[in-house]
Order: sequence, then C-alpha cells, then structure tokens
Amino acid sequence: MNYKEAKEEFIQLWGSLGTNWGIPKAMAEIHALLLASENPLSTDEIMDELKVSRSNANLNIRALIDWSLIYKKRIPGERKEYFVAEKDIWEVAVRIIKERRRREVDPVIRELKNLSSFEAESFEEKNFKNLLSDTHELAKKMNTIGDMVERAEKLNFVKWVVKGF
Repeated sequence: MNYKEAKEEFIQLWGSLGTNWGIPKAMAEIHALLLASENPLSTDEIMDELKVSRSNANLNIRALIDWSLIYKKRIPGERKEYFVAEKDIWEVAVRIIKERRRREVDPVIRELKNLSSFEAESFEEKNFKNLLSDTHELAKKMNTIGDMVERAEKLNFVKWVVKGF
C-alpha cells in the first residue's frame, strides 16, 4: 500500500468511526483529511478531495470549528479561507470528550435528576425511582471520569492507565 492509498483508507476509516459515534460521515472525513494534510486546505480543495458539495463541506467545517477540532488559517495574499486540524491526537480526544459531555451527557444527567423528583408510593414506583437514581449516579460517575481525562496531562494519564493494568 502506498501513501495515497493509506491516506484514502484512513479517511474512510475515520468516516466509518464517526458514524459509529453519531457524527456525520462527511464531518469525520473532512476532519480526517485535515488531520492527514500537512498544509492548510480551502473549502474547494476539501470538496475536490472528498467529492462533497459546497453546502455539505461548509456545514461540516463549521461544526468542526464549533467542536474546536479545526481552525481557520489565514494565508497572506489569499482571500479564501483555509483550514487546519489540531494534530495532537490526545488533544483531539479530549476535545471530543468535552463536546460530547456538553451536548449529550450533561443534559441526560439533568433530565434524570428531574425525572426522579416524583414522590414514589407503590412498590413499582419506588423501584422505578431507584432505577432513575442509580442511572443518575452512574452517569455522574462517568462524567467524573470524563472530567479527569479532560484535566489530565497526556503522559500522566497514560501512566495512570498502565499502572491500573
């Protein structure tokens, strides 16, 4: 396999992983392309490389910027916008965890707390309230783990994980 084939496979792989994580395939593929590119790319270059429409490219570029996974890069003398990806894969993982927590986990934790605020009278109601409470506690603990990962330095986290095994 040569470099070009490996790069194309990486983009496809990242796109497939993205869909497994609930991220649009095009968004993950744009991210992979920018991760694998040494130079900043314009929207037109992204469209040409991935064979996506301008609206699809623009929508997903904006989403990647919102997630702080890519940045605009100004090139002197150019009027086009160019984009680069955060290359530190640890930082990428931390940013994804942070954004997923903000968008998905935090609202679930709030909602579980609200759902369990009813007065339980019957055996069935008490069991259901216990289920909600246990699920709320588990979600909070998982959120705490995410917080630890976000705050950890890469090397210290890896040492911590390796020590645990």
